[in-house]
Amino acid sequence: MTQADLAEIVGVSVTYISSIERGISFPRGEVLVGILNALNVSSDFVFCDVVNGSLKQKSCLLYDMIQCLPPREQVKILEVVELLVSQRQKYCF
Repeated sequence: MTQADLAEIVGVSVTYISSIERGISFPRGEVLVGILNALNVSSDFVFCDVVNGSLKQKSCLLYDMIQCLPPREQVKILEVVELLVSQRQKYCF
């Protein structure tokens, strides 16, 4: 999708979309929702690195990433995660 296509769908200028893309501007609520809907992405996905409450979303993304791997590889990854969690739990008390 081009900036012009997105701008038209959302109802803003191409210049504004460009400034958002370059980090110069941040869209107000209604424009942000329009952009997310136009791009068919969830706010959890977009903000998963900055919003504490989206750890569940990150977990789901991890699941999606490993789901396409062969079962043996999935098991290896899960074993690593379990090891990291168990090591962390040792130092929580």
